[in-house]
Amino acid sequence: MLIGYARVSTADQNPAHQIDALLRVGVDRDNIHVDKASGAKASRPKLDLVIKLLREGDTLKVTRLDRLSRSVLHLVTLGAELRERGIGLHVIEQGIDTATMEGRAMFGMLSVLAELQRELIVANTNDGLASARARGRVGGRRPKLTPDQAGLAQELYDAREKTVQQIADLFGVSRSTVYGHLDKTKTVPRQAKKTAVTKP
Repeated sequence: MLIGYARVSTADQNPAHQIDALLRVGVDRDNIHVDKASGAKASRPKLDLVIKLLREGDTLKVTRLDRLSRSVLHLVTLGAELRERGIGLHVIEQGIDTATMEGRAMFGMLSVLAELQRELIVANTNDGLASARARGRVGGRRPKLTPDQAGLAQELYDAREKTVQQIADLFGVSRSTVYGHLDKTKTVPRQAKKTAVTKP
């Protein structure tokens, strides 16, 4: 039996290209399983299911090695497990077929290159972040509230003039955003309400 596996890193990515490639090499649509998870994660629900479904004589087909994993350790471990169970691995776009000696050798070499590429990307990203920090720029999302808005939100909250939901509605943000800014700003002590004094 031919079983296909595809993976996209995020929910908004489309696996159609991978699915089409698997269909062209004879994998039945019902036997194609798709994960939506980062390649750095060794455990993925659909891949775990595929590994359980595979039987001796079956072949696992993927479009590229990085669809299985970007970790050399995981790829090598998975490749060894498949061989021990008598299961083939066919990587379509890279022409790897572990049924042959050449294919097994190529599998090992490309596994190393896949992890090297990932490490280079991580290193370049870290270098870029360090360079930005040195110039006074901090990475990450911009705050949804400006400092003035956050200060006003804090004042409204401390004075109990508005609820968190009302503050969120005022600025057009979620309750969690308001809470996040309240946690980060200095709490202003609540002032006692002034009582009216009547003159004698």
